[in-house]
Order: sequence, then structure tokens, then C-alpha cells
Amino acid sequence: MAVRAAETGVGLENLDLTRMTCGWAKPMANRNVRGGELRIGGRTFDRGVGTHAESLIRLRLPAGPVRLRAWVGVDDAAGAGRGSVEFRVLGDGRCRWSSGLMRGGDPAQRVELDVTGVRELVLRVTDGGDETTDDLANWADAVLETAGGAVETLEPIPVEAREIRTPPPVPTPRFHGAAVVGVRPGRPFRSTIAVRGERPIALHAEGLPAGLALDGARRCIEGRAPADSGVYEATLIASNAHGVARRRWRLVVGEQLALTPPMGWNSWNCFGARISQELIEATARAMAAERLHELGWTYVVIDDGWQRHPDSDDPALAGPERDPRGRLLPNRRFPDLRALVDTIRGLGFKAGIYSSPGPITCAGHTGSHGREAEDAAQFADWGFEYLKYDWCSYSRIARGTTLPEQMRPYQRMAALLARQPSDIVFSICQYGVGNVSAWGRAAGGHLWRTTGDIEDTWESVRRIGFGQAGLDLFAGPGGWNDPDMLVIGHLGWGQPLRPSRLTPNEQYLHMTLWCLLAAPLMLGCDMTRLDDFTRGLITNGEVLDVNQDPLGRAASRVAVRGPTQVWARPLEDGSVAVGLFNLDEEPMEVEARWSDIGIVGAWSVRDLWRGRDLGASTNGWTITVARHGAELLRLSPADAIASNSPPRVPWTWEADARDRR
Repeated sequence: MAVRAAETGVGLENLDLTRMTCGWAKPMANRNVRGGELRIGGRTFDRGVGTHAESLIRLRLPAGPVRLRAWVGVDDAAGAGRGSVEFRVLGDGRCRWSSGLMRGGDPAQRVELDVTGVRELVLRVTDGGDETTDDLANWADAVLETAGGAVETLEPIPVEAREIRTPPPVPTPRFHGAAVVGVRPGRPFRSTIAVRGERPIALHAEGLPAGLALDGARRCIEGRAPADSGVYEATLIASNAHGVARRRWRLVVGEQLALTPPMGWNSWNCFGARISQELIEATARAMAAERLHELGWTYVVIDDGWQRHPDSDDPALAGPERDPRGRLLPNRRFPDLRALVDTIRGLGFKAGIYSSPGPITCAGHTGSHGREAEDAAQFADWGFEYLKYDWCSYSRIARGTTLPEQMRPYQRMAALLARQPSDIVFSICQYGVGNVSAWGRAAGGHLWRTTGDIEDTWESVRRIGFGQAGLDLFAGPGGWNDPDMLVIGHLGWGQPLRPSRLTPNEQYLHMTLWCLLAAPLMLGCDMTRLDDFTRGLITNGEVLDVNQDPLGRAASRVAVRGPTQVWARPLEDGSVAVGLFNLDEEPMEVEARWSDIGIVGAWSVRDLWRGRDLGASTNGWTITVARHGAELLRLSPADAIASNSPPRVPWTWEADARDRR
């Protein structure tokens, strides 16, 4: 929509407000977002636009003189001292004016800005760096004065190319996935070796402990773990016509499992509760065809919907919930769970299952309450090696919200799982209530949800992902913060599938941040219809190696400069993974300073997404990062690379990281 200026200019309220984003409700012409009069700091305005953070409108300006005039502020309906926003005016990618932080009751600020020569103008309202509660924002008396040219309202999200950054795989062998694996003493053990390269690849192992053997044809180490606790080291060797690769591999026998974050696929974001044995098997076969086990993707997890549904009229779901011995009965869409598990294993993966400590699951299927012992034994008997345990209806059972009550159902199931004859990774799902990061490990969890359910929107990924700041202190080998599943590829939550609503750059940011956070990587998309873009996102070995680094130190946020952030995590070999993030609406320069990261000296810089070396620096590195985008770097001591000697890392977190191991 284009509006030609009259002598008094173009009022913002006369433009196409359907193209203006609004964090709650919808933008209102000449009214605040709640429908009341526009009022800022006790002053009433007859015209303008009421919106709610996060919000923006993108405009194409005409040639010739253009001036923006407006009054801005938080609407009085928010309440004095409530709400917190920042108004920003961006011209051709550069911030031309900012209000600073404003709250309810603050007097209106005047905007008088010459934007002559600017082609694209963005009027933006941010949440002020916190949540969006009561962020009622007004652009009052907002007028674009022009020489008569048309002002055009543009789509709020610029069209982005679906750049495939991941280079083609190299033919020489390369190991990926977990280089350190945990198992309980004397338990059955099986671990697929993640190695890529041109086939055929010959595999050998030196120094495996007694009881374990390498099956080169199936590319796995299996057998029974030693009865004595300890660390057992071996060397894995992969060779083909192009070269040889070696990996130091460690088996840690003790009480810790999940020494690196679990990687795999979960059915919920794709199929919701509309799942079947046929769909799960097709997914596992598609993952095998994509050779995802060569990169460390391990689990195929059946989420809610496999049990009987006590209130359903669907004969496929209804019927007795348990057999005479109290064992859970799958619904008729899952005729043979043991056979399904065997199929998943035969394809090189591990199978996962879902339940709730309450009487019913979130989708209304049978839960484990009162039958926890039978269910733990049944999951192990079927051969599952991962359990997602979802709070759901347990709120009906819990006696209050005290910490012991929050921990109780998870402690009970964790203890029962630990008694089974085979190891089962335990995923606590209770949406981050009660600071679960601080007690999830003590409750027996190997990973714990830190948030509510994620959605495939920028607001959801931004809020959840960057909301993990400070939680890195609780993550490490054997226990991981879980900011929920990846929302890339084709999704649907049980409805017709559609591509993720995240832009390409937002998907790169999503994947980059989750890898830096040492978050579990659980795909939720339709694996039978991967496109080249999504395939590139999930098959970049160098990026995934950051997530699976054996040191297990999650990234910390080391710098915030306006809408840009820098996160960093130390890696076991002495290098440092660094993420540069741009949360703004236009491309921005993002600087990673060595002083922020805590390193000194010359460091070589590698672009992990594109697999290329960029150079070296003694101070820092600056990159122009796309709107809502990210870049992922790996820093290595330059002198160590030049001399091929062990790196000497003056890393300020080094002692702490060593202690945490």
C-alpha cells in the first residue's frame, strides 16, 4: 500500500497497519492497543498508532526531502512505572534515533528527524530487554512530511535467500558425535560410531576394555560394560581410499549417563499425538537414508499418543489401558513396540518413549501414576533407552508447589530406571518451573526442560534461547539444560505440515545458539521430506562437534552491545567456540573482543558454518551479521597451529572447567 503525501504529510495511522507487527493484539489507528484513547504521561493525542512490543513497521520513502515528526511513549493504560519499551528509528540499516528505555507514566518524547535520502525506514518498538507485559507503545501525532511523493508500507520481514552454508562432505574419514560415553557398571552397552567419509570405510579399535567389541559392519561398539567403575580409553581408527582418521574414545563406567547432550528426533512437533508405528518407522528409515547416525544423531523418540486413551471414541485408541499384570498397553496404532525398537536399533539408532507421572498425559492418554515400577520395567523390557517424563496431570496429585513436591515424581522414576538391567536416559519435562536447572540433576534427570513449549516464531526462539543466560552453571556432563526441541524443517504439531515460520537466518541463529548452549538437539520435523536447506542445517559436522564437545561446558553470554550479543564456550582441545548474534531488524556489525572472552594473544579464526579459515587477530573479530542472524567461530591459538604443538590457552575459565569435569 502506498499513500501519497498531502501538504501536511502522511499520518502513520493512514498507512497499511496490517503490515505492522504487534506483540499482542493488533495495531490500532488513533487508539491505543487496548482500544482506549492515546495518552502518554497525562497528555492525550487525537491521532497516531497504538501498538505493543515487539513491533515494527517497514516503509519505503520517496525521493526528495522527508522529515519524521512524532511523540512517543508508553500509554498511560499500562500504569505508572509499568511496561518497558524502547522506540527506535532505523534508516537503511542504521539507527538514526532511539528513545532509550521508557515506562508507563514517563512524559512523551519528541521525535524530529530529517530522513532525507533514506530509502527504507523502520519504526520499531523493542521490549526494553525484558518481558513484554504491559508494553503498550504509542506513535502519537506521527507524520512523514514529504515533497508529495508516495510512502509505501513494506512487508515486515525482508525476503531472505535460503543460503546453504554447509559445504559438501569431504571424502576423507572424519569422526563426529560423542567421544566420551557413560554407562553403569556391568550393563549391556551399544554405541554407534559416528564417522563420515567416502564409502567403504574400514573401522578398527585399539584398547577396548574386556567385554566390548567393535562390529565394523554395523559400525558400533557393543557388549557388556566392565563391572568396575572408571575411565577406559581406546583409539578408534577409520580408513578409506582417501586417508586415515583417529579418535581418542573414552568409556566412563559409573553412575553418569549422557556425558554429551542427547541428539535425535522426537515426534511431537511434527505429528503431535497423531502418531503410529508406521510413521515412527518411516522416520527412522529416513534418518538412516540421510546417514544422520554418521554425525551423532542417536535417538528416535516416540512422544505422547502411543498409549490407550481412556476417553476416546476412536477404536484405535480406546480399550483396556493395562493388561491383568498392570503393564501398559499400546494403542492399536502401535501393534508391536518391541519390533519397532528392534527396527530402530537395526538402523543404527536408539529408541525413546514418553510418559507422565500423572494419571493421564498432556494429550489425555494413560500416564504412569501409581504404576511407575511396572512402567519402568516395561520400558526396559521393550528395549527403550530414553524416557521423556512430562509433568502434565501430575498437578492433580502434587501436594502443593514446594521443592520436594516438584522433585518427588522425578526422583521416584529416576530411581526405578536406575534399577533396570539396561541404561535409560531420563528427560525431565516440567517446563522450567521452580528453577529446575538447580535441582534437575539431583532429581535424577540427565536433561531438564527450562521453558514452556517452543514455537516456530522469532519471538519464541529469541525469548527461550537468550533466556538461557546464566543457566550454564548448571549444565555439564551427565545433566543438560533443555530449551526444547528444534523448530526447523516441516512441522505441524499434528496439523497439516508446513515449513517452519522462522526465516533462514533465524534458523541459523536457532541452531547456532542451541549448539553453543550444549542443549540437547532434538529434531521435530518430517524427516521424509528434508530439503537441501534443512539438510545443511543438521549435517554440518563442525557445528555439531561444538554441541558434542567432551568438556561439556555450556556457553556464557560475554557481551551485549545494543541489539547484538556474543556468547562463548571453551572446548576440550583448548579452542573456543564463539557465537555472534544480531537481534536487530537490520544487518549489524557484531564484534567479538578477546578481552570479553577472557583470552589474550594471537588467535586464528575459523567460520564453522562455511568451513573456512578467516585469518588471525590479537584483539578480536568483527563480522556483519544478518537481521536475526548468527555466525559461529572457532578460535584456536595461532602459535599452536603454526608449530603443530599442544595449545597454550590462557583461558580464564580453564580451572573452573577442569573442576567441573
